[in-house]
Amino acid sequence: MKPGAVIGMVGGGQLGRMSAMAAARLGFLVHVFSPEQDGPAAQVAAYNTVAGYDDLDALRRFAKAVDVITFEFENLPAASLELLESLKPVRPGAKILAISQDRILEKQFLNDAGIATAPWAKVESLAELEAAAARLGLPAVLKTTRLGYDGKGQAMLRSAEDLAPAFERLSPKPLVLEGFVDFGMEISVMVARGVDGTIRCFDTVENRHKHHILDLTLAPAPLGPESLQTAQSIARLVAEKLALVGLLGVEMFVTAKGDVVVNEIAPRPHNSGHWTMDACPCGQFEMHIRAVAGLPLPPAVRHSDAVMKNLVGPEDMALWPEILATPGLIPHHYGKAEARPGRKMGHFNRLFPKGALPGELGIEDALKLADGSA
Repeated sequence: MKPGAVIGMVGGGQLGRMSAMAAARLGFLVHVFSPEQDGPAAQVAAYNTVAGYDDLDALRRFAKAVDVITFEFENLPAASLELLESLKPVRPGAKILAISQDRILEKQFLNDAGIATAPWAKVESLAELEAAAARLGLPAVLKTTRLGYDGKGQAMLRSAEDLAPAFERLSPKPLVLEGFVDFGMEISVMVARGVDGTIRCFDTVENRHKHHILDLTLAPAPLGPESLQTAQSIARLVAEKLALVGLLGVEMFVTAKGDVVVNEIAPRPHNSGHWTMDACPCGQFEMHIRAVAGLPLPPAVRHSDAVMKNLVGPEDMALWPEILATPGLIPHHYGKAEARPGRKMGHFNRLFPKGALPGELGIEDALKLADGSA
């Protein structure tokens, strides 16, 4: 695609916002399709269509106005994306979205590709849940197959008494039961694949969560070379098997024994890739736009080690003035007007010389604000 071409962005959140900013730097215009009038992406985009994701007439008009289409979150009606794909190139495609939307399809795809996941079972009735729990053991996690994120749509099962209430509460059915993984670390890899099949993997990172929401990302992950290479190989294999064109996040667990198993995939920029914006010559959002636009993909190298800190809800955003006043912190605001509890409002990155990511106390000290608060 040439400068001046229009990229259609389905979804109006912060991932669309940062993608649109990367697209503008490469000379492209972005047209956002979202139900929000003034969402984070629309604030920085050239064009904005405000309509529901199931408004087929609006989707047709949107497709006519753009040259290529991508999306910034997965909770989209499959039929809507299939309609768009019949009119313009959609990258990543509707088939990949369908796999990532459904935990059962996702796990079947991964296992069929020879990629390890936590043990799991499809559950359509309480009797099936009881049988699966007996087979996989407790504790285990019961999840909805769709629409779950940041800890939503799931329940921890610790005893037999937990089964019936959890099965009753979670919907829609079927559900999926995941066996317990004794993991020592959560990691992820952002992988891009171009139209020509070129694959680029960003470095493997460690992810730390608070209240089921990503809190910190450490780049690179403090792992041995074998585990780091295994994670990279898995990400490349996923991209190849999906025939991905675009960007994909692969979330994984490293078990206490050192095995690497995949938790889930996300075919879009990812919260755990925000560190790349400041620590890499070409960050995840530019890499995503380059893949979608059919441009060459540069090496996914980092020039610095980094820690990414999420800013969530009113508590974190109350610290925004201090964040701005703290030397060494690189702030990114998402443009959301209301800081609701649990809502991702922004993040900041802290860079270190390559190979000099500090230990725990050093990280804690490096993230302190100008007033001395953590």
